[in-house]
Amino acid sequence: MANLIPEEKVDQIRSAVNIADFVGQYVQLKKAGKNLFGLCPFHEERTPSFSVNEQKQIFHCFSCGRGGNVFSFIMDLENLSFPEAVAKVADFGHVDLPASYTAQSQPAAPKDQVQSDLLALYADSAKMYQHILVNTELGEPALAYLHERGLDDDTIATFGIGYAPKNQLLLDFFKAHQIDYQLLRQSGLFIENQAGELRDRFVDRVLFPIKDASGRVIAFSGRILKKSPDEPKYLNSPETKLFNKRSVLFNFDLARGAIRQKKAVVLFEGFMDVIAAYRAGIQNGVASMGTSLTNEQIYMLERVTDHLSICYDSDTPGQKATDRALKLLGDNSRLNLNVIQMPDGMDPDEYLRSAGAEKFQQVFEDGQQTPTAFEMQYLRHDLNLQNTQDQLTYLTAVLQQLSQLSSNVEQDLYLNQLVQEFGLNKDDLRQQLRSLVGRQTVHRQPTKRPAAPVGPPPVDDGGVTMMAPPPPTEPMATMGATTNAAPLSRVERAERLLLYRLLHDHDVWLRVMALADFHFVHDQYQNILADAEAYFNSHAHFDLANFTDFMTDNQLKQVVTSLEFMDVAQETSREEVADLVNVIMNQHPVAEQIKGKKAELTAAKQLGNHDLVQQLTLELIELYRQQQQVQQADSL
Repeated sequence: MANLIPEEKVDQIRSAVNIADFVGQYVQLKKAGKNLFGLCPFHEERTPSFSVNEQKQIFHCFSCGRGGNVFSFIMDLENLSFPEAVAKVADFGHVDLPASYTAQSQPAAPKDQVQSDLLALYADSAKMYQHILVNTELGEPALAYLHERGLDDDTIATFGIGYAPKNQLLLDFFKAHQIDYQLLRQSGLFIENQAGELRDRFVDRVLFPIKDASGRVIAFSGRILKKSPDEPKYLNSPETKLFNKRSVLFNFDLARGAIRQKKAVVLFEGFMDVIAAYRAGIQNGVASMGTSLTNEQIYMLERVTDHLSICYDSDTPGQKATDRALKLLGDNSRLNLNVIQMPDGMDPDEYLRSAGAEKFQQVFEDGQQTPTAFEMQYLRHDLNLQNTQDQLTYLTAVLQQLSQLSSNVEQDLYLNQLVQEFGLNKDDLRQQLRSLVGRQTVHRQPTKRPAAPVGPPPVDDGGVTMMAPPPPTEPMATMGATTNAAPLSRVERAERLLLYRLLHDHDVWLRVMALADFHFVHDQYQNILADAEAYFNSHAHFDLANFTDFMTDNQLKQVVTSLEFMDVAQETSREEVADLVNVIMNQHPVAEQIKGKKAELTAAKQLGNHDLVQQLTLELIELYRQQQQVQQADSL
């Protein structure tokens, strides 16, 4: 249905949006050389290999190979059809796109039909639960409870909060719509007894929809209205094909824009804390799913920011959770950390209702602690600092904490605080701290790092001269498609460079296409060439973004995009083109024949066929002679 939208309109939308700005909603990008780099949103990695080229308005990941323009990015990330992707980019760029262009478009074909059906199931469930909360008598007690907690109707609508009543309705609703029984079993929305009968999982609970990063409902967390010793306060959906609690952060979909704008994220302990902060103007908050922070959740945050503030409850369990989170993040993250503490031992939701939005915001502006300052405060718990023994215990623990710091200035700051509080000699504290640091240095295992390359010397390969890959600090690919792929053969490197020249230089195109018997060895490059022929029949000049929209094969789009990230000279020459054509058309066939003949010779030897061995040996000698002639001709 992509042709519903005129090409001129697609070009207008693409031109109105900087791909770096659009992708920056999902990936934190930093300048490195002529490109922008970040952590890939399509796979997990620790070293940024996802690149955006603003000049060419394309992206490419050197690890997983994904690539394309702004439309390709959102199509792959959220499994959208082309019209849906264009509409989303148009909305971002504030470009008017009449609804008639997308009204008849079909969603992209689901990669997993069961997953697609489950998403539809959860979307319908969320609508039903919210309708019950907002529009029915059944929902009035739950709605009154939420209003008492300070949530207005706009906030309830923003977060899609609903209510599962005492009398179970969801199962009957889906039965009436003839939803497949096996799909209902897999959904996690129901509990199954031994007889295989289903009943609603959530009963008499306020429901908070849990959404993925694209804003699609994938689970629920239900808070009980009336406390019961036999029921948990919160009941979460079980893990399903959609929902893995290790990989989800509550409110990440809504908070992502604010995180990008503020360049920081706030990690809260509970859903109500996130919602309370959102109402007070702190809209870059998220919460984990009732468990300790996971590496998957940390990676989600690292993709979009460098700074994280932990704002857990100020009671003892909350302080312990903060300590655990700091240790986990310190060991497994590149995030810059701080801690925000609510006054008077309150949790964020309580403090907002007690003190109001202005004072609540002030805490976030003025109340940030460094991890070390928090630990120095946390280490006081359960100690009586009027007692000499407890003082020594505390000082030993604090000095151990300070020994982890790499900044002498920061160490000095905290030593001064200890001197002032306990009336100690700073030189004595400094000496003991040096002793701790020295001991750690002795026991610390040296980290083995690969030797840094001296420099990227040019590699001359039979007339096709290319640059070797740069050092790891500049994650730019040269002739290869991806950094984790096997090294490309000489002929494929020649194919990639020649294809790049064909697309970008019309003179090269005319010369090569005039060769009646020219063709690429590998099908993917030949197929791209066929697409280019069709493209040039209706377009006078090559435009990368337009060409990738013209193509229909997503894999080939990624190959074309990867070509743009090669480190090649701006200008070409007749000699370079001739060398590339020669490698592809002459040297490759002989090399392939030699390879095949060797295999035949090995088989003949194993069979003991001496006459065939003699014949194949002579043929192999002749092929080597032909190869040598070709190479000698190349050197002239």
